[in-house]
Amino acid sequence: MSRENREPEDGDSAEELPEYAERVLEVAELIPSGRVMTYGDVAEWLEEGGPRQVGRVMALYGGAVPWWRVVRADGVLLPGHELRALGHYREEGTPLREAARSAEGHVPRIDMARARWDGGGQDHGR
Repeated sequence: MSRENREPEDGDSAEELPEYAERVLEVAELIPSGRVMTYGDVAEWLEEGGPRQVGRVMALYGGAVPWWRVVRADGVLLPGHELRALGHYREEGTPLREAARSAEGHVPRIDMARARWDGGGQDHGR
């Protein structure tokens, strides 16, 4: 697993996290089971950074939170982690779109129209 896609090691702790990373991970923990937010949605929620910054935080520190709930805007599952994510999505009842027979590996995508969560009913912590 590359550095960008690694999960935190047991020695990593919340005390060592940059403040922005803590905030991103807090949003990831708010996302209800069976729902998702895109990297851009998380940045918009925080009113700071952008999709790439959120993706970087999730790649470096996301293993301690429900990382599978922060996704690409096109609904494609996280490369290299598709089967693990798919297990979580099926367990949680996350809406999926079955893959076309022509799709490599026949891995479904997230049905973004049905699964995307806008944070409704939640206080942004401000």
